[in-house]
Amino acid sequence: MIPQGTINEILHHKGTTVWTIGPEATVFEAIHLMADKNIGAVLVTDQEKLVGIISERDYTRKVVLKGKSSKKLKVREILSEHLIHVTPKSSIEECLRLMTEHRVRHLPVLEGEKIAGIISIGDLVNWIISAQSTTIRQLETYITGCPG
Repeated sequence: MIPQGTINEILHHKGTTVWTIGPEATVFEAIHLMADKNIGAVLVTDQEKLVGIISERDYTRKVVLKGKSSKKLKVREILSEHLIHVTPKSSIEECLRLMTEHRVRHLPVLEGEKIAGIISIGDLVNWIISAQSTTIRQLETYITGCPG
């Protein structure tokens, strides 16, 4: 059973900082940004409009395995344009289903056209673990009658 909750709750906890890069940047610059910020994907924006996402998975499959040069290749050449996104009101369960169905690990969070955040599979798993731990503590307190 997946605990109830919304993406807004996760964003409230983790923050809404989003790292972006332009489509004309090199793939090397994108990978460097991901390494610096310890993130697995970066949103691609053009004049503050979301145009795609590039992930470590894109890099390995579309650059490394094809023998291309990340210092010459532009982000626009390998980004994933067909984005699946969610809103702050989306449920945790809905996000997990989307990630599973579309085989993605990151979902941009949009409010209309505005980027509100990004959610990773790790964020969802951490939220579920935390929610389940809280439920277990509450049940233990209820059963034993002793505050935990």
